Amino acid sequence: MAIKEELKEEVKEEGGGRDELEALDALEKEAAEYNKDAEIDRILKAFKLDAYAVLDLQPGVPESEIKLCYRKKSLLIHPDKTSNPRAPDAFDRLKKAQTELMDEKQRTTLDECIADARMLLMRERKLTVDSEEVKNPDKDFREAWRRKTVEVLIDNEQRRRKQIKAQMQEEGREQRKVDEEVETRKRRRDHEVQWEQTREGRIGSWRDFQQKAKEEPGKKKKKMKVLG
Repeated sequence: MAIKEELKEEVKEEGGGRDELEALDALEKEAAEYNKDAEIDRILKAFKLDAYAVLDLQPGVPESEIKLCYRKKSLLIHPDKTSNPRAPDAFDRLKKAQTELMDEKQRTTLDECIADARMLLMRERKLTVDSEEVKNPDKDFREAWRRKTVEVLIDNEQRRRKQIKAQMQEEGREQRKVDEEVETRKRRRDHEVQWEQTREGRIGSWRDFQQKAKEEPGKKKKKMKVLG
């Protein structure tokens, strides 16, 4: 029997009335809201680049566990199920984390970062894969591993952003080059059009000149008298 039902039975056996049962329901709702608020707070405080941390899962879990975990948590904190104003943000972050872990490429990248963090931590502590601390990690090792994972993920994200920035700058240079070539071709076309539009005028001027030359065949230039 569920705890709620057991408590209700106890209230009835002790002669409690409707008020006591309503108070019990109110306490249950309050507890449920507390759990929702606590989970929303946990999700928003989790390192968002680590999808495992957002879902509160250990690396390497099967897809079935990822799906099950997401369903439970999404039902718990769904914006339609709670009045917490931060629920939409938490729900979106939860959904994004689940999507990343269900994507094989993204999950592989995350797993590699976590493995790199473990290796870096082992080097710092001068440990090997056969070390007891590595084979049976305690709370201290796991927390240090998680912190190192955060460092690795931040470093990867910074490098990714630099690559994107460099790519955008290169694309910008290429685009400017294309724009300049387009502008050069446009100016050339405009010049050709303008030249063609003035063609009749130039031909007409030449014809007028030729006509005048024919009309005055005997006219000669007056020679200048040389003094001296």
